[in-house]
Amino acid sequence: MPNITISNTTGHPQEFEVHGWNNNKNVIVGGHSKSVLAGPDKSSGAIIALHDGHEGEQAEGTFNGYGGNDFFDISMIVGAGGNLTIEQQGDPTTRKGDPQLMQKIRTAWHKADAKTKESLKNDVHLDKSGLPVRVEAPKNHPELEEWLRTTGISGLYIGVGAWLGDPGNPNDNKQSSAAHGTKPWLITYSDISGSSGDHGKPSAQASKLVAEESSAGAHHHSADHHHSSDAANSHSLTAQTHPDDLRNSAQDQGPGIVLGNKSNKEQAYYFYQNVKGSDGKEAANFDHPLKSTTLKAHSNTFVSLPGSFKGRVQRGTLIPATWAEFQLDASDDHGAHGDISLEQGCDGAATISSTDGSHRVGGFTEDILKGAPAAAFQTRSDGARVLASTMGNWLGGPNQAAIDYERRVVGQKKAYITGGTGTDDIASKNQRLAVDFY
Repeated sequence: MPNITISNTTGHPQEFEVHGWNNNKNVIVGGHSKSVLAGPDKSSGAIIALHDGHEGEQAEGTFNGYGGNDFFDISMIVGAGGNLTIEQQGDPTTRKGDPQLMQKIRTAWHKADAKTKESLKNDVHLDKSGLPVRVEAPKNHPELEEWLRTTGISGLYIGVGAWLGDPGNPNDNKQSSAAHGTKPWLITYSDISGSSGDHGKPSAQASKLVAEESSAGAHHHSADHHHSSDAANSHSLTAQTHPDDLRNSAQDQGPGIVLGNKSNKEQAYYFYQNVKGSDGKEAANFDHPLKSTTLKAHSNTFVSLPGSFKGRVQRGTLIPATWAEFQLDASDDHGAHGDISLEQGCDGAATISSTDGSHRVGGFTEDILKGAPAAAFQTRSDGARVLASTMGNWLGGPNQAAIDYERRVVGQKKAYITGGTGTDDIASKNQRLAVDFY
């Protein structure tokens, strides 16, 4: 029997109204948790996110419909207050919905003039900071539907589509396309919780927190968390220094990272310090890097960081991407600890190593994107073809092809692929690690 997995990637429980399945009983999915509902063959129904008791974005569909295919879509015609996507499990090409729906609405609201905001004051509900948290049903508010079509949201029904002689909007009508045969479904929910400091200018990767087990630094020693500064206060650095000189000179510069660009092109790198999720637990930060540094090809620099830092460094600001996760002052031994993680994707090789003379090294140097199966790839928002997340996030669920391939060519000992244990903890007593991106 087919089933429907509802994945809640936020840090708080989320209630869904269910029609057609689960005996028409609502389901509450815990933060960073999943619920599975039976979806009998030929059955139809809808799963609707509730926001303070109000119906919002919904996933609706039919198993094994016309031509033996599943039909499903995401709709916001009765309102929205979060982000919802749906796809056949293991086939992201069937995905519908916009994983950045509310972030795009906030961005558009920030840019809207006073006249527009006044005309929509009864349609767009704001929090205490004046930011949208929920919108009314576009089907009942033509002025809202018109504005929503200017926000850049896509992949879902905004209006009702073709109906009773009305040709509808072409972007709505194409949401009725068939999937590929009949398979289990994955519905992924995210929202704007945890996006502290966001004033309607979310980054391209959206301000969402992924599951705690995917958060940077969650794999090793615990440490007190201190919130990072805003991206606007980032520091830009450039350097071309011999790595051995840097490793030696870094001994007198306090906690930090000897960062190396082993590639053949200039590259920007961003350091993200973890944040507290809405449930009070530590989680990955996707919006406010503490520092950034740009390195020319085959160059290195020492990046000084506070001893309290616990997070990651990655190429650019987007995911999927390879993460070098680390902390510099663990609570038990006050040393630095780190690893390489592919849980949130892979955009190239990376290594992390000690600088205290212990000669510990983790990660890998091979270009594993070459030779990877097509099903393991995801096209990032900048157009780059990278290996997809093995843990899942607001962009979709875990990619099994990436999991299988990375386990074979990298292995859990060198890098975290699906969490758990077995990955080398790279420790350095002097609170300094070296990270090289290839």
